[in-house]
This record gives sequence, structure tokens and C-alpha cells, in this order.
Amino acid sequence: MASRLNPYISFADNARQALEFYNDVFGGTLTLNTFGEFGAPDSPDADKIMHGMVETDSGFALMGADTPAGMEHHPGNNIAVSLSGDDADELRGYWERLSDGGIVSVPLEKQMWGDEFGMCVDQFGIGWMVNIAQAQPQT
Repeated sequence: MASRLNPYISFADNARQALEFYNDVFGGTLTLNTFGEFGAPDSPDADKIMHGMVETDSGFALMGADTPAGMEHHPGNNIAVSLSGDDADELRGYWERLSDGGIVSVPLEKQMWGDEFGMCVDQFGIGWMVNIAQAQPQT
């Protein structure tokens, strides 16, 4: 998979409805995963969307998630730019340059879903998320 750049929107407990709406508007494939599916089945956020994505036949990708309890949601500041793919060297290079002089909120490291992931705000105040997909075992 080549690296991909796309918007990532944070929602206030309505990510499922919003992403279903965008899927209806743009068509394509909708994927939704909850916090409960990713290792937090007993949390108050278990049924909230931890990661959702609409991928269209036109090549659009729109990602989103519910803001978990304990994190602030600021309408107007609820969008980040997501870089994702499986070219680890390329994506780590982007991460190093984007986070340099910025503020790292989640260090780029392996996460509970198996990928490497990090979040930062660059020196210009733009939010970035980098996800490096790990090779999936062959079945």
C-alpha cells in the first residue's frame, strides 16, 4: 500500500451517525471499529467509534472517531491530517519532521491494535496522526 494523506475528524459521540451519513453521500465502503473491539470492552467508551473510515470508489478516504471520555472536544479544532500506510521508513521520516518543534501528544509507538501510531501538533498548530500498518500474519 502506498502512503495516504486524508482528513481525520473527531466527533462528540456521533461518529457512527456522521460516518454513515458520509458513506451515504459519497458511497464506497464503510468500516467502523469500537473501543470495545480494540481492547476496552468494559470502558464507558466501549460502544463509541475508536476508528471509522469511508473509502470511496473515486479514491476518497475520510476517517473519524468519537472523542473518548477525558479528552476535550473542540468544534472547529476537531480535524487532523492523517498519514497512513506500510512504508515504515517513509512514514517515520514524515513523523520526525512534523513533530520536530511541535508538541507530541501520543509518541509514535506500537499500539493495542498492532500498528505503530503517533499524534502531534506541528510548529504551525496543525494536528497530525501517523499510522504505520504492520504486516498481517498469513493464514
